[in-house]
Formats: sequence, structure tokens, C-alpha cells
Amino acid sequence: MEKLANNLRLNKVLSFTILLITILFLSTSAMVNAQVEGAKYLIKNITVTGNTNFSPQTIIAYSKLRKDEEIQLNGEKIANAIKTLWKSNLFSSIDIYITNIDGNTADLEINLMDLPELLDLTVSGVKKGKIDEIKQENNLQTGVKVTENLIANTRNYLTNKYKKKGFLNTKVNIVTTEVIDSVKKERVNMLIKIDRGEKVKIKNITFSGNEKIKDKKLRKAMKNTKKRNPIRILKRSKYIEEDYKEDLTRVVDYYKENGYRDARVVSDSIIFNNDQTISLNIDVEEGEKYVFGKIDFVGNTVYSDNYLSSILKIKPGDTYNGVELRERIADPKNPDANDLTNAYQNFGYMFSTINPVEVSAEGNVIDMEIRISEGKPAYFNNVTVVGNDVTNDHVIYREIRTRPGQLYRKADIIRTIRELGQLGFFDAQQIAPNIKNPNPVDGTLDVEYSVVEQGSSQIQLQGGYGGGGFIGTLGLSFNNFAIKDIFKKEAYKPVPRGDGQSLALRLQASQFFQTYSFSFAEPWLGGKKPFQLSTSLSYSRQFLFNPNNRRPDRSRSFNITGLTLGLSTRLTKPDNYFLLSQALSYQHYALNNYNTGLFTFGDGTSNNLSYTIGLTRNNLYVDPIFPTGGSNFSVSAKFSFPYSLFNDVDYKALKDERDALDPSDPDDFARIGEIDQERFQWLEFYKIKFRVDWYTEIVKKLVLRPSLEFGFLGAYNNDRGVIPFERFFLGGDGLGNFALDGREIIQLRGYPNQSLSAQDGGSIYNKFSLELRYPITLGAQAKIYALSFVEGGASVNSFQEFNPFELQRSAGVGVRIFMPAFGLLGIDFGHGFDPIPGQTQKNGWETHFIIGQQF
Repeated sequence: MEKLANNLRLNKVLSFTILLITILFLSTSAMVNAQVEGAKYLIKNITVTGNTNFSPQTIIAYSKLRKDEEIQLNGEKIANAIKTLWKSNLFSSIDIYITNIDGNTADLEINLMDLPELLDLTVSGVKKGKIDEIKQENNLQTGVKVTENLIANTRNYLTNKYKKKGFLNTKVNIVTTEVIDSVKKERVNMLIKIDRGEKVKIKNITFSGNEKIKDKKLRKAMKNTKKRNPIRILKRSKYIEEDYKEDLTRVVDYYKENGYRDARVVSDSIIFNNDQTISLNIDVEEGEKYVFGKIDFVGNTVYSDNYLSSILKIKPGDTYNGVELRERIADPKNPDANDLTNAYQNFGYMFSTINPVEVSAEGNVIDMEIRISEGKPAYFNNVTVVGNDVTNDHVIYREIRTRPGQLYRKADIIRTIRELGQLGFFDAQQIAPNIKNPNPVDGTLDVEYSVVEQGSSQIQLQGGYGGGGFIGTLGLSFNNFAIKDIFKKEAYKPVPRGDGQSLALRLQASQFFQTYSFSFAEPWLGGKKPFQLSTSLSYSRQFLFNPNNRRPDRSRSFNITGLTLGLSTRLTKPDNYFLLSQALSYQHYALNNYNTGLFTFGDGTSNNLSYTIGLTRNNLYVDPIFPTGGSNFSVSAKFSFPYSLFNDVDYKALKDERDALDPSDPDDFARIGEIDQERFQWLEFYKIKFRVDWYTEIVKKLVLRPSLEFGFLGAYNNDRGVIPFERFFLGGDGLGNFALDGREIIQLRGYPNQSLSAQDGGSIYNKFSLELRYPITLGAQAKIYALSFVEGGASVNSFQEFNPFELQRSAGVGVRIFMPAFGLLGIDFGHGFDPIPGQTQKNGWETHFIIGQQF
């Protein structure tokens, strides 16, 4: 027992001794570590180790560590150096060590490893044409650093991209393989495997909980999510999550439009079927049906209750419609809407707020208070423009409807955007008004209009075969010209630009004809008011065809010289969208041994001195190439002087004599020529034209454009007759290579050019057109849109023949491409459903190329 006690005593002593040694060791270690942690050293040398392609000097410089600089172990400077190197996104690992401590100096070792670079990319599971698109969208170019973040982002992007297109089961696998070669770089090849699977179609959409509104109507309210239907063309049955979520909101809105203000989607679920389709189950809670009760306006001092009620257009007893109520207060889809918010915004009350509040809902009758906080009227303080590098400031500011010190009106801002877009100098899609520094206390605000310049000049260089030979065209159109800088050498970049003037030169020639034209327009003559001065000069020369050698006979020609001077000004009444234009024009026609079926005299002259007055109203939305709303209306009248009232010529006698002559007799034919030469020495006529186009956005970007036009050429004196000039020629693409006699070429696709009028043209025409347009892209460099059309028209020579509903009809599809440097290009495929006059079979398909004009 004593021995056992001694052993226990010895064990206690040993245990205590070991514990004491352990405590002393730990204390000593802590003290040493504390000394090391807090130790400061001067950097003696810095070395770079590891696997990197960067030079040591570059890495040391980028780390911002310097020799002879004092550092602290695990201090801020070393931590900042590591952070700086990490932010470069060039390395996969970074460590900094202190080595070779000698007194108060030490060496630093920066050990790092480069991130691998992408050497080669392979993409499987998609068409070859899509691989470049994937590379660009995910920045997968050769040499890019391959990080885990890059791989994860690429995988997520591609998965979501194809899910949005209806490939709900898309799987993306990305594999990288290290490349071992003679180049001492960390490089990898990347393989992206895309398995889109089949598009997931919606087999069925069922609703539960709905007793008041049937499934069919609820499915119809879902605009983009449709169940499978083989006869549906425009809306496919693929599942896209974003569209589906929007359509669930539309279901609730549909209930609210029908009085069920408490309706909600309780839950929704997706069921995956065995046939690779899905079914959507939507559980709704309808609630009770409500009607509007008493509606009071609170806080309004500017407008009376009656006036606000006339805008709200909701009466007690009407079925409760939450969507309609929201739109009558503020319609976000229509900036010009006649709603309560615009009533205040267009009267200066920018800081006004309007909130509908339900104050009672007893007995399913909802009493409302429309609470209005009017605030102070707002005035513009500073109005500025940014982004115009070419167009001079004064050209923009004269179109701006908002002025410093002027009362704020939202309509003026919207109108300014439209006016700037209609200039054609800026990308209409990117014009943006930025409201800055709104101050409700002072009632002031600044507005900055941001614009992006686009090319407004055009070069037309084309060639083709027609009219018996090669036809070449050279056209230059400068739509933002600055004539004041025409003698300044430094302004030619490549021509003087920036003053908003237009100048056009055009030359067209073949072996049978030549045409030259020059035009210039100054839209703000004097610079103070929108008073446009325009002038044009043209010369055409046509040679007669020689059937013996099939070449032009240059001794027989028809020459036209023309000069036009025009003035136009904007009106303020009925509204300031109207433009009044006037023009005085003169054409001299000279025939030199030019005997054709077009005129009954081959030698002689005719003169056309006429005055034109026109009224147009154009309130098209911003983009003139692809307007999404508004209308364009024009009516014009062209008159010559009524010479027959003053020249004492008996035109009835001449007519009777002419009718008695036989055109097949050479002497009689010569006399007919003499009579017609006297009849048409000075052209006497009047010409009325009318056209209107409407543009309506049916759904987002899908635009409907109906059009109606009519033209009539008449004579003051029936004995003198309708002139053989200034006629209408209907049919075809609407393009005329040259117009010798003031003729007007009217487009009607689906038929050959000018085939729907008589050989000498018609004196009456009418045309109806309906076009559906959808944009493919509306970028600054190119605007492309597809279209489909139906149209019909007719051309006759008297009102006895005229029936506005007896038409040559057509339908077809086409595409338009607008590039600033070349203008509008396009192609149409039209099918004519009726025979060309003189034929019995329908015309069928025609292909039309569109160059330099818009329909």
C-alpha cells in the first residue's frame, strides 16, 4: 500500500511538472508569435516564383511593393498587394512569403500561378452559324483568361438563352482540357456541349377555382402562352417562363376588367407529360364582383370635378375595372393619352401626383376618392442638347418645343422628340429627354435631350438593264448640308454639313435617254421661322429608237427643261402639325422630229407654267423609317393659267375639224399635228391629288398601315380637252426611270410597271392599301422590317368609267432595308388577282425591287 501511495505521489509530481513545462512552452510560443506577427522589416529583395508568363518587373510594379520599404508581417501593405494582384483577374493562386530574415531586413517572395488562357473553343449541339454568336455574346475569344466565373456565367447564359426560346430541358456541359506544347503558357481548350432537347410544347392549360369566367376566356387572356393547336400560326405553344409570368398577370387583369377586383392566382404548377409536353395548372380565386359607386375628387383646384369626371369616364354603377381605372389615371402605353395625369402634366403641373383610394366597399359597391396633390406649376430652367457632333446646335434648338422660362408641358417634350426624329439626322430610337434637377419647392427643372447622330447623306450608284440597254444612275443626296461653308476648305468632311439644308444631284443615262437634276432646300429661311425655300432644276433628253439598227437616232429627240421654286410654312391652326406649301414651276417641252404614238405632233414645243398649293398634316411618331403611330395626310391642287378664256381661239371649231380628219391619211395626220400643236402650245389643266396614311401599333412593334389615295386631271375647256402630259400611270413598283412629261408613277404591286393605265396614262386613279409591318432590327446602321400587304387600284380617263370599287387587286410580302448611306432598299413579291386590261387571265406573281423610296 505504501509503495502504491509513493507511486501515486510520483505520478502527481510528474503530471504537475509536465503541465508546468507545457504552460511555459505555450507562453513562450505565443510571445514569439506575437513578436513575429508584429515585427517590422525593410524589404531587401523581392523575387517572383511560380508559373507565370509575366516578367518579375511587371508583377512587382503591379503589386506596389518596393525595395527598402518597411512592411509588417501580415500587415496592410502585404494584404493590399495580394488584393491588387487578385483584381487583375490574371492569376489562379497568389502567395507572398517573408524569407531570409536578417535583423530588421527581410526578402519577399511572390509566388503565383497564371490563369489559363483559352486556346481553342469547340461548340457542339448548335448550327455552325450560331458559334460565332456564342463566342461574341460570352467573350470566348482566343487568349481570354478562363476563370470559374467565366465558365459558370457561360453555362447559365446559354441555358437561359435556349429556355427563353422554348427549350425547357436545355443542358449545357463545359469541359476544359490543359494544352501541353512548346509555349510556356497555361492554356486550355474548351468544349461546350449544348443539348437543347426538343422544344417543350404546352399540351393543355387548365384552371381551377374559376366559376364565373370559363377556361376558354382565361386562356384567351394569356397573349403569349398558348396550348398546342395545329391551326394556329402566329402564336406557338412553346413554354417561355417570362411570357408565362406576364400572362398570369394578364389573367388577373382580365378578372379586374370584369369587376373581380380581389381575384388572384393562388398557385400554378407544371406537369411534365410522357409525350415530352407539359400541362399548366392554374388555381385562381375569383372573389366577388364589384361595381363602382360614388367617385369623389379630393385636392383639385386647377380643374373642376366635372372636367376631371369627363376625362375619367367612369360612372357610378359601371362594372369595376381596375385596369381601366389605372389607364384613365395614367396610361403608360400611350404618352399622348387623354388621362388625368396628362391633363395636369400638360398644364405645367409636373410635380402632381394622383392616387385612387377605395374608401368603401360595402355591398360590393366601391366608393372611390381620387386624391390629387397638384404641387406648384413647373417651369423649364436649362434646356440643353448632347450628342450632336455634326449637326449645329441652332438646327436642333429651333425644333425644340421647350424653352427656358416656359411652362412645363409633357406634350411639348414628346413633340420635340418627334420633331428631332423626323429630321433624319439622328437615330430615332435613341433620342431621349433626361429630366434633371427637378425642384418641387422652386417649381423648376432642367431637360437635356440626348441624341445619337446617324448618316443622313446618301450615295446612289446603280446599274441595270432596261429600256433597250444599260441604264446607269449616279445620285448624291446631302440631307444635312451647310451651304454657308461651301468655300471653307476645312469644312469638307467630305462635304460641308450641319445646317439642316438638303442638296441633291442626280444623273441617269442610257443610250436612249439622259436626265440631269439639281435641287436645294433651306428649311428655315432667315433662321427665325420654319419657312422653307426649295428650288430644283432638271433637264431630260430622249432619243427615238431606230428599228433598223436598234440604236438611238440622235437626230430625233424630245427635250424637257424644268425649273421649280417652292415655299412652305408651318401653320398654327387647326393645329401646328399642318404645313402649307406653294410652288411655281415651268417646263419646256421641245420635240425635234420625234413622231411616236405618244403625241400627234413630232415637231414643236409645249410649255407648262403652273402653280401648286398643298396642305399636309404629319404627326407620325418619332422614326420616319418605321413609324409606329400617327398619320400623314396631304391634299394638293395644281393649276395652269386658263389661257382659253383670253386667247380668242375657237377650240370647238378646232375640235370639230380634228374629229372630221382621218389619222390614216398622211395629210390629215399632219393637220391633226398642227391642231394639237396649237391646242397644247401652252398647257391648260388642273390636277387634284389626295392621300392619307395611318399607322397603328396593334401589339408591340407590329404596325398596321392603311392608305388611301386619289388623283384627278381635268380641263377647264372640254373642247380643248385633257392634256397628254401630267398623266397617272398605275402599276408596278412605283419607280420610273425617267418621267418625260410630268407623269406620275403610282405603285400597285403584283402587276407590271404602268400596266394598269392606258398607253398615254389615265386622268383619274384611286388606290387602297393595307400593310402590316414588323421590324427585324431598328439599329442605327441598318433598319430592317418585313411586311405583308393587300392593295387595289384602278386608272381610267373619265368619270363615266370611274367606279372606286372596280379594282385590280393584289397581295404579297416583302422586306425593307434602310441604310443611311444608300437609302431604302427592298424587294416585294406580289400576286395580282385580276387580269391586266386587255387580257383574260389573272396576272399572277410579280417581283418588285424597291430603291430609294418608301411606301
